[in-house]
Amino acid sequence: MSNTTNYDRRNFISVAAGSAAALLSLGGSALAQPTKHKSAALPTIAPGTHSSFASLKQIDAGLLSVEYAEAGPIDGPVVILLHGWPYDIYSFVDVCPLLASEGYRVIVPYVRGYGPTRFLSNDTFRNGQPSAVALDVITLMDALKIERATLAGFDWGARTANVIAALWPARCRAMVSVSGYLIGSQAAGKLPLPPKAELEWWYQFYFATERGREGYDKNRHDFAKLIWQQASPKWDFSEATFERSAKAFDNPDHVAIVVHNYRWRMGLANGEAIYDDFERKLAEAPVITVPTITMEGDANGAPHPEASAYAKKFSGRYEHRLIKGGIGHNLPQEAPQAFAEAVIDVAES
Repeated sequence: MSNTTNYDRRNFISVAAGSAAALLSLGGSALAQPTKHKSAALPTIAPGTHSSFASLKQIDAGLLSVEYAEAGPIDGPVVILLHGWPYDIYSFVDVCPLLASEGYRVIVPYVRGYGPTRFLSNDTFRNGQPSAVALDVITLMDALKIERATLAGFDWGARTANVIAALWPARCRAMVSVSGYLIGSQAAGKLPLPPKAELEWWYQFYFATERGREGYDKNRHDFAKLIWQQASPKWDFSEATFERSAKAFDNPDHVAIVVHNYRWRMGLANGEAIYDDFERKLAEAPVITVPTITMEGDANGAPHPEASAYAKKFSGRYEHRLIKGGIGHNLPQEAPQAFAEAVIDVAES
């Protein structure tokens, strides 16, 4: 799950001082300012309508051979949809055809350590730090000859979109980010949280131990299902829905990537020097300038900040949307219509 809370030591400590008053000081990017609204014309779709993608492809990009779903016209404006942990591309299985029907070229990649995505070399360090994961998307765009795209995601995927928008804004036309501003640093990770908040991050402490790594490796299926239930307590997902995604966790690098990601965030594992400059810039909690819609489900069981805590981190055209109806952490799969509408609105703002 994404590593966020309004007092989260691992994210935007400088942002946590934000409050409802921040919303009043945004001027031209005020929270309530609407974007252009074409999305009302979208066909109505119920969650779970689709169970597969029309096209799955594979391409070498940077350090990886990436498998990705693709839909829509090849010459359409590009949208890249980014999943988190412990989820996979099927979080977007209903979103993808909606966007394709509106003329968008939609790319949905398996993140490193998930599904059929593989490292090209056995010698490559299995690195899960945020800037490395973000650079995977940039190299995928390069391999596909995509100069600019709208990025949309949740959990790790929202963080990845944030990082790209901050470090490579010329590559990010616009962004949809579930749970807002998720850029953090190792330095912030050293700060203790109140006991209740520490409890919410139980799995991070578990992953910090060798027992936790072995336990996740042995029980990754049941572990993921437990996280789904905790993060989306009102989502009555079917066994078939979960099993479709659970296959992605059988990737031979999955455990290494996940454990390194969480250990790195807590300062318990080193990253790679080639990413140091990126991480230094991210540690400054840079303001994001691209047009952005942030979203939150009204029943998100994962730790997450109030929108007022991060609103000032977006200086471009900005809007926040609360999606009601018992919507949890996996917002695009639980509320695909609302997610697709947000993508279209921000892409055309």
